[in-house]
Amino acid sequence: MPKVELHVHLEGSILPETLLLLAKKNNVTLPAKSIEEIRKWYRFSSFDHFVEVYFAICSCLRAPEDFELIVFEFLKNQARQNIKYSEVIFTPFTHVKRVSFDEQLAAINKAREKAEKEYGVTMGLVPDLARNMRPVEESLKVVDWAIKNMGNGIIGFGLGGPETGNPPELFAETFARAKNANLPALPHAGETEGADSVWGAIKTLSAKRIGHGVRCLEDPGLVKFLRENQIPLDVSVTSNVCLGVADSIENHPLPELLSEGLFVTINSDDPPMFNTTLTEEYLKIAKTFDFGKETIKQLALNGVKASLLPGEEKLKLTSLFEKEFAELGKELLGRN
Repeated sequence: MPKVELHVHLEGSILPETLLLLAKKNNVTLPAKSIEEIRKWYRFSSFDHFVEVYFAICSCLRAPEDFELIVFEFLKNQARQNIKYSEVIFTPFTHVKRVSFDEQLAAINKAREKAEKEYGVTMGLVPDLARNMRPVEESLKVVDWAIKNMGNGIIGFGLGGPETGNPPELFAETFARAKNANLPALPHAGETEGADSVWGAIKTLSAKRIGHGVRCLEDPGLVKFLRENQIPLDVSVTSNVCLGVADSIENHPLPELLSEGLFVTINSDDPPMFNTTLTEEYLKIAKTFDFGKETIKQLALNGVKASLLPGEEKLKLTSLFEKEFAELGKELLGRN
């Protein structure tokens, strides 16, 4: 089925095969030497291990062509899943000592244009900040650069990393600059911290969408606000289970979020690191919660509606989705 993906991390989407290639090219020693060993090493075991793997991945990105490679491979994989459009988070400050902001962006855009020609898939870029970066003033360099490159692939501005001890309020000035430039705020919140984190993202950062946000259910007043304002929550079920936000897929709050009338999209977050894909996320929720095809279709269309695409492009993509879902419906009837 056609899909869009609004919450997926570029660095967390590097496939084991690509990582091994980069490690060899850049003489980086990894704790795994074969594709199977890397797959095993990738397998989520704890948040500390996740961070260790993430930074080891980042250490393999040492030249502009490395960014070009990972973006092209990422979009090729999105095309395999019929993901028409992706809004991709990446953390440029992590790499800037090795590859400048402008070099990163030029390489990403080169791959983006090539993938659109070859596979017909498109993407927008969401540079984000690690919320534990210090001094916080360093974040102003990132937002100023992002603002300068609006229209050059950059469509939004994010905030990720560990929520505990790093509230959104620390970055009030940074996101005020983004707001003044009409660069939409797409922060993570309400994942490992509760409703206060979501309120902070809304009130202090003027969040256009919330990455995760599932713990909003702890505050009925927040649920009411999210419902009335239809602020989208970018939900990643497998990621939430791996990080202990929910103890199992069966106990994930997705059905409750929907029954509360909240605006939900489905995403994979860091797919190979959580041993999933966006396609598998849809399969899991359909099977686990017995969602029918209309619910799944609506979730897919929510992704289009919540995207930062211009209005005309949203209408075109919605029309394409309706057409492809209608064709799928006929195909299913034919099989029955």
